[in-house]
Amino acid sequence: MKLVFYSGGDEKENLTLDHSFLELIDKKNPVITFIPSSSYLSEQEFKSFVRHYSKFKITRFIYFPIDVPFDKIIFSEVMRSDAIHMAGGNTFYFLNSLRKAKLLPQLKKFAEKGGVLSGLSAGAIMMTENIEMAGYPDFDRDENIVNVKNLSALNLVDFLFFPHFKNSPRYDAVFNKYTRSTDKIIYACPDGAGIVVKDDEIRFIGKCYAYSKGHKFNIN
Repeated sequence: MKLVFYSGGDEKENLTLDHSFLELIDKKNPVITFIPSSSYLSEQEFKSFVRHYSKFKITRFIYFPIDVPFDKIIFSEVMRSDAIHMAGGNTFYFLNSLRKAKLLPQLKKFAEKGGVLSGLSAGAIMMTENIEMAGYPDFDRDENIVNVKNLSALNLVDFLFFPHFKNSPRYDAVFNKYTRSTDKIIYACPDGAGIVVKDDEIRFIGKCYAYSKGHKFNIN
């Protein structure tokens, strides 16, 4: 399994994560697929993505919005990509679109067969067991605008991921409370930080935090 969890932030902040992402791909001029969370205004987001990774001499990209009809030809090209990146946005809408398009099993298979899968914010949460962290805590959450009931996601890792984390007592209070009633660890990452998973190895980039059994731990 080769996964990269981006929290957020600008290009400069994510440079180390980008290098880790490209190291996992380990191929000259790979094909990278970009999946936006919503097709609305995503062309500009894709252009920014291409402009950024072109700096690393990558020239082959696929734009793959999944909340609009797509054909089998483009889908087969996506599944042959070297890497797939899932963008940020409303996590509930994104999950609903992936489920409607029947893409969750396909993305899971892609990752299990050795394809590199990365996600930013909502896209990163999608790689965990479920998207509960998108609706938690009350003061910092996505709105469930499509009334999704089934929050199950790709389930590629055994931890929960919280992006855009701000180190403060009110986050400590809610996450400590949450982890008292679950065996899951929450890894919370500020913008510019993230997680790289390669097989059984987990590497933290930047200053991240872990919540487990009602306690908080500093990482890095």
